[in-house]
Amino acid sequence: MDDGARGAAPAQRKDARRNKEALLDAAAAVFVASGVEAPVRDIAARAGVGLGTIYRHFPTRADLVIAVYRHQIDACAEAGPALLAAGPTPHAALARWIDLFVDFLVTKHGLAGALRADDPAFDGLHAHFLDRLLPVCAELLEAAAAAGEIRPGLDAYELMRGVGNLCIGADSDPRYDARRLAGLLVAGLRRPR
Repeated sequence: MDDGARGAAPAQRKDARRNKEALLDAAAAVFVASGVEAPVRDIAARAGVGLGTIYRHFPTRADLVIAVYRHQIDACAEAGPALLAAGPTPHAALARWIDLFVDFLVTKHGLAGALRADDPAFDGLHAHFLDRLLPVCAELLEAAAAAGEIRPGLDAYELMRGVGNLCIGADSDPRYDARRLAGLLVAGLRRPR
């Protein structure tokens, strides 16, 4: 096998991965606008692919919803360490990550409901959500506490649960700003001076 043949497979895998991510991003955007019951043809049009491409990757709507939800969870999880590395302070990184977490919770019409669906295909989503996001939140809290910016000993699960509770109903009331309230919560974590 020559070097050109060896290099082609990884490049094709990267392209296939990028295409699948673009498809998932398109599906997420359609779900935000129209809910998870949106026609698959709308997703295909937004992604610039045919219906067959979607069904080849995701044979059922449940498969697509699960993939979109996991993709969004993974993006939120990956943002945490990047924000911590690039942020001016750990507290600023935590605040920005909580903004992303709020956006994830508020804008995913129907996806959160999928976690409670009776379909066994959704069973692993909540565990994936916790497995991926709790350690990120804990890392951000620990970094902010170590920097002396917030009180030590704050629990990631409690913070995420509190933010989640602040997001309930935000998608149905345009006057309700869950992001602002979550920002107040994060500001309240600051260590008293």
